[in-house]
Amino acid sequence: MVKRITAFSIHTTGEGERAAFTYSIIDEDGSVVASNKRAEVILIDDNALEAADTLYKFLKTKIPE
Repeated sequence: MVKRITAFSIHTTGEGERAAFTYSIIDEDGSVVASNKRAEVILIDDNALEAADTLYKFLKTKIPE
């Protein structure tokens, strides 16, 4: 089985930085077993928080003038 992230967002909540994401599960034959499954997690690991900050900074440079 392969699990593929299909979309994600990171946003600030009262609990901290929250990552919400959707994913699909694909079997060994390439058939989609499940799609649009949803999950979320609060980012508490320093590496994950730093990665989110890096992504925010990058995206901010892409905002059209």
